[in-house]
Amino acid sequence: MSFEPAHKAFMEDHLARRSGERKGRLLRGHNYAEKLFLQQVWWPLFESLNHLHPEIYDWNRKSQFLDFAYLSPGGRFGIECDGFQSHIREMDREKFSYALNRDTFLTGMGWRMVHFAFDDIQNRPEVCQMLLQLVIGPHLIRPSTAATLTPDEKEVLRLAFNLSRPIRPKDIISQYEVNFRTARKWLSGLVTKGALRKKEGGGAYARYYKLSEGAWQRLL
Repeated sequence: MSFEPAHKAFMEDHLARRSGERKGRLLRGHNYAEKLFLQQVWWPLFESLNHLHPEIYDWNRKSQFLDFAYLSPGGRFGIECDGFQSHIREMDREKFSYALNRDTFLTGMGWRMVHFAFDDIQNRPEVCQMLLQLVIGPHLIRPSTAATLTPDEKEVLRLAFNLSRPIRPKDIISQYEVNFRTARKWLSGLVTKGALRKKEGGGAYARYYKLSEGAWQRLL
């Protein structure tokens, strides 16, 4: 499934589960910046909108609205897309206090809060992708999945998480000071186990490898 039908299904699902002010908040809150984040930052990494939510509840069952809440067995992450105009210039003292207290409360409850500037989402999405992988990537490795990988393959997978582009044999050669044959062996092992896939057009001797869609689903 491509991004547009996946995004449409995502919105329809969450809107159908809400009514009244909760539904209105979702309609008002999910605008251009939020969709652009999903399209230019999240989708290229995950190719899925699973486990994303626009709303969580505090200890009193009161709605706490985030741009996105990412809930997975590997951790809970709050993601905010901050525009300079709306989050700085138009924020009064009460809203400023609420934003800080909400982030502190969620951090105390074990959440990891991640903020992205709209300018970066729009003009430098590769920076946001790199930072998102750096924060979330290490928490996506389940013990059951990690156990199937060799120690060397785990290191290569960590390197792939931290790169903002497809990984290449030369990246492994440079990082770990091994020869080309060893680098290709590790990459081939990760392809066989579903963690990586050859980039389209690579042929039998692919030079580029991407985190596979299947791997992301298994690592959640």
